Amino acid sequence: MTKSEILGALSTSTGFKKKEIENVMKALEDLILKTLKKEGKIKLDGLGVFQLKDRPARMARNPATGEMVKVAAKRVVKFRVVKSLKEAVLKK
Repeated sequence: MTKSEILGALSTSTGFKKKEIENVMKALEDLILKTLKKEGKIKLDGLGVFQLKDRPARMARNPATGEMVKVAAKRVVKFRVVKSLKEAVLKK
C-alpha cells in the first residue's frame, strides 16, 4: 500500500479529509523521531515497538570480489511487531 492509498482508505473510513490525515501522519512521524532520539524506544499499543539498537563492528564478505571488509559499528532503528498482530497476520 502506498502513502496516498493509506490516506484514501483512512479518509473513507473516518470521514476526515486527506489533508487532515496527512497532517496527523506527519505529526506521528515527528513524535516517533523525537521520542527515539530522546528515549531510544517508543511503544505503539496494538502495533509494536520502535527501538534503537547498537550493532557491533564486524567482518563481512564483498559478494563481488570475495574480499573480507570491515563493517563499522552503528546504531539502527528496529521495529518489533506485537505478538497479537503477528499471530493475526500469520493465522492460516
